[in-house]
Amino acid sequence: MNGRSSSPTTLTAIEVGKLSAMWGEPPMLPVWKRPRCSSFWSGMPILPPAQNGSIAVAHNTSPYVSAYPWGVEGYGTKYTDPGTLPSGNGRSVAYTTAGDAIAITSSSSPRIQAYPWTKSGFGTKVSDPATIPSGVGSGVDFSPTGDAIVVSSWVTPFVLAYPWSGGGFGSKYSDPSSLPPAAANGVSFHPNGNAVVVGHNNEPYLTAYAWSGGFGAKFSDPSTLPSSYGYSVDFSPAGNAVAVAHLLSPYCAAYSWSGSGFGAKFSDPLTTPTNDASCIAFSSTGTDVIVGHLNSPYVTAYPFSASGFGTKYSNPSPLAGDTYGVSFSRASDAVSLAHSSVPLVSTYRWGPSGFGTRFSSPGTLPAGQGNGVAFSVV
Repeated sequence: MNGRSSSPTTLTAIEVGKLSAMWGEPPMLPVWKRPRCSSFWSGMPILPPAQNGSIAVAHNTSPYVSAYPWGVEGYGTKYTDPGTLPSGNGRSVAYTTAGDAIAITSSSSPRIQAYPWTKSGFGTKVSDPATIPSGVGSGVDFSPTGDAIVVSSWVTPFVLAYPWSGGGFGSKYSDPSSLPPAAANGVSFHPNGNAVVVGHNNEPYLTAYAWSGGFGAKFSDPSTLPSSYGYSVDFSPAGNAVAVAHLLSPYCAAYSWSGSGFGAKFSDPLTTPTNDASCIAFSSTGTDVIVGHLNSPYVTAYPFSASGFGTKYSNPSPLAGDTYGVSFSRASDAVSLAHSSVPLVSTYRWGPSGFGTRFSSPGTLPAGQGNGVAFSVV
């Protein structure tokens, strides 16, 4: 139970009129109250669900991935572990946009594993791809339409992609004609599905490709490179910016993006993260960006706009620990960190002023250091 009445609530025409007079427009409802198929103003009953999605953490130590129902009050009871566990330390995790599948990269062969996903949790692991990554799987992302999956790896060709369907992996797409130059640490699809960006060791630290049913031509490198090895990468939801977490000050960089590729680098934030950064994520609205890094305060967040980084938000309380994975909820009303110290995953309320209070930790914690985290709508 989520503590709210389970009785339907219907607004009368008079009540609607009073609300309209107060706000001028129909008020925005909390996500848990928004009907999915009908207009709120039709007077349909509102039945707040106990669960409005899920959250998964990739971590060290068996079972290597832990997943929980997620609702307005935080974590539910941990789902049963998958029948076939990932093959080693979980490095990253991603859900399809539709929330009907989950993928985890790992340190041991086959280095990428995937499962159907429902509100009941993990389904039966799909067959491994015929051609698996040759080294540690460091990052993973599904295409926005869910018809492809891309994996970054520490061994050549450093980035691999496969068709994806309800049946699992298809035959690996041809490698890019111009490979990343060294171990790749993170990967992200453009929200329009027409580009893929990879963060990696060695210059240019950040490489992007056109995408259309496979890798296309490599885009020109940014004119101003990140200062060192690129780790996590993320496109803004509007697709007009791309950000990278990297080693060495200023520890994060963001660039404008268009159909032509990288544009000018945005000015560095006035207050930078305090040490090497390993993860970065935009909110679903694109108006905020968060960076996970070593050293206190372990996570640094900023407003983001067409002008780039805004003034740093206040630090969360309590602090987490060295942070290796970050994710906003789909509604951007929560942000989760996968990190090195107990409780190994920390999730905070998120609002216009930044971090809110921390949700209670899950009843069953991940078994080891958190390395990646993701929210799903299912």
